Amino acid sequence: MMRRFVNSLCASRLLRRGMLAALTGCAALAMSAGAEAQEIQLTGPLAGAPAVRKLRLHRAGRIEITPSASFTLLDEYQRTIMPGLRVMYHPTDWIGFGVWGGYGIQTTTSLTDELQVKAIDDRNCSANPNDSACKLTAVNLTRGNLAQDQLGRMQWVAAPQVTVVPFRGKLALFASLFVDTDISFFVGPAVIGVQERAPCGADNDGNQLTERPCASQESFQLESRIAFAPTFGVGWNFYPTSFFGFGAEYRALPFAWNTSGFDNAGAGNDEAFPDTAVNNKDRQFRFNSMISVNLMFSLPMKVKNSD
Repeated sequence: MMRRFVNSLCASRLLRRGMLAALTGCAALAMSAGAEAQEIQLTGPLAGAPAVRKLRLHRAGRIEITPSASFTLLDEYQRTIMPGLRVMYHPTDWIGFGVWGGYGIQTTTSLTDELQVKAIDDRNCSANPNDSACKLTAVNLTRGNLAQDQLGRMQWVAAPQVTVVPFRGKLALFASLFVDTDISFFVGPAVIGVQERAPCGADNDGNQLTERPCASQESFQLESRIAFAPTFGVGWNFYPTSFFGFGAEYRALPFAWNTSGFDNAGAGNDEAFPDTAVNNKDRQFRFNSMISVNLMFSLPMKVKNSD
């Protein structure tokens, strides 16, 4: 009897466990069923309508002529003010092709002015050539005008570029003054006319220039060369009228050049120490940033509107 009772009890437990497993499986299958979505058909007057109607297209199909003034940033020895001109054509409102260029005018920084007065004029090394300070700085400091004899400068820049305009809109002031605005990004190659201290002591190939040691005053003169670099940046533009706008942009021109005319490198580990020669080994990589202020004139004068 006892064995029969135990067998019936186990059979009932196994039956309940089987039913519980079946219910759990059904619940899992119900929960894992594929999701369904219902497409909502937009009807009424907004069906198929564009996001914005009668949008003023300040760039589409127009030639943009932009006089500008650019100012270099974070300069150690000389600042460059660069009057320039940009001409762009925009086949659509969001992309354009053109060229920007400018001519550089230099002004010295306070560091250069201090060096000129205290390290060059006050020492008067032309009259005291055997002074120890004059001997120690003979390779790196002219006995004449620092800016004219040895400091590097950007003479001119020409840069074809592609401009894209991903953001545009309208700004309001006190809910009464409105102006169209956009943010543009540009990129392209740049050709830069540079003046640097001419090679002395050794040329760019490492050949010794015995007739032109860097310690002689005759070695302090500038030489022109052409440098190539990428250029890119971002601009913020405003359009108060249909044919005139204004804005500002940030531009980067990263390339290596010798801004100081000093003997920076060429000897020792990784050529990281002075070698009493000035050549291309003394060029240092610089990001060369500048801010431009732009006045934009668009042709034809009448602006287009979207549908």
